[in-house]
Amino acid sequence: MSNEQRSATGGAGAGGSLPERANQTTPEQPWPVRVLSLKIEDYVDKMAPLWVEGQVVQLTRRPGSSLAFLTLRDPDVDMSLSVALQAGALDRLGTPLSDGARVVVHAKPTFWTKRGSLQLDGRAIRAVGVGELLARIEHLRRTLASEGLFDADRKRALPFLPRRIGLVCGRASAAEHDVVQNARRRWPAARFEIRQVAVQGSNAVSEVCAAIRELDRDTEVDVIVVARGGGSVEDLLPFSNEAMLRIAAACVTPLISAIGHHEDTPLLDLVADWRASTPTDAGKRVVPDLAEQHAIVHGAVARARAAVERRLATEQRSLAALRSRPVLAAPQTLITRRREELELLVDRSRLRLERRVERAGSDLAAQVGRLRALSPLATMERGYAVVQHKDGTLVRTQREVKVDELLRVRVYEGDFAVRAVGRPATS
Repeated sequence: MSNEQRSATGGAGAGGSLPERANQTTPEQPWPVRVLSLKIEDYVDKMAPLWVEGQVVQLTRRPGSSLAFLTLRDPDVDMSLSVALQAGALDRLGTPLSDGARVVVHAKPTFWTKRGSLQLDGRAIRAVGVGELLARIEHLRRTLASEGLFDADRKRALPFLPRRIGLVCGRASAAEHDVVQNARRRWPAARFEIRQVAVQGSNAVSEVCAAIRELDRDTEVDVIVVARGGGSVEDLLPFSNEAMLRIAAACVTPLISAIGHHEDTPLLDLVADWRASTPTDAGKRVVPDLAEQHAIVHGAVARARAAVERRLATEQRSLAALRSRPVLAAPQTLITRRREELELLVDRSRLRLERRVERAGSDLAAQVGRLRALSPLATMERGYAVVQHKDGTLVRTQREVKVDELLRVRVYEGDFAVRAVGRPATS
């Protein structure tokens, strides 16, 4: 901070017109932008130089300039910082840097008050060697293995015939061609949902992770294939990134890893539900072979037809054996015999029934004769009558009859009413 700038901020504080600390500011007494910028500069200036690791993005070196500028990006998340570096530090590397290279930079954070931006003042830079990267991958492999992310029991079975195949691949890449063409060669109706992304460099991790998440949310996608062609260890580093591996492990949709060639083994191969040795292998595995399925169906139909024919032949032989028996050779004989027996039984039943009916008729006639002999109607037929009171009780004696009582008189062929007009003198 210059003396002029310090006097500007210090004078304001000494005069009491501005708060000394940030937590003392109010809407009535705010800090001007210059005060905040200078205080941030003071705070950042107190930070010590440090080593920071990242990926190189947008390296710029102007001819004749003593400074080079680059962006240092975090390999896992979308965060970056600008770095100003002495050109001589790049020359001492020996091997020219390219976008996506892993480096560690020794730098001092600085804050530019006029632009309000944070920048790293680089002092030295070193490339991260392949040996060190492989050691980190091995350490990550052991860590994820201890968490069970590679266990066979957590891997999901691939669908027999997916409705739609999600494909994450490079833009206009050979890997996309290999997967799509080999899949459609086996199953012409195969449908794809393709996400073309960066598969190497500083944007590879974020773009591949976003594509996997998007396809995993698509309910029409039944399987996801992550594919890219072969490359160096540095080119395949994104597919051993911890953030990508954990997203792949959390997928609900079965995932196929088809990275590089057979000898390439990024950690995504271990997390995926199935590892394809090449993108071509993934295209052959993701769908069944139509010709092979036709052959299986035709074979099953042929076996079923042969089984039915054998069963029919067996049943025909059994039927012929049954028909050759005497009882079936002349089946009408059995029916004739049973018919004669049935007719004889019917005749016997009819005769017995007629006799029983005759006996019952005779018994009934005798009972009717006895009933008529005992019935009052027989007596009434000879001229007698039955006299009843109004309530239906019989009149047995003269004393039971009252004068003017209405009586019912029943004769053989009907009844009529009479009224008692007087009571004769009793003898």
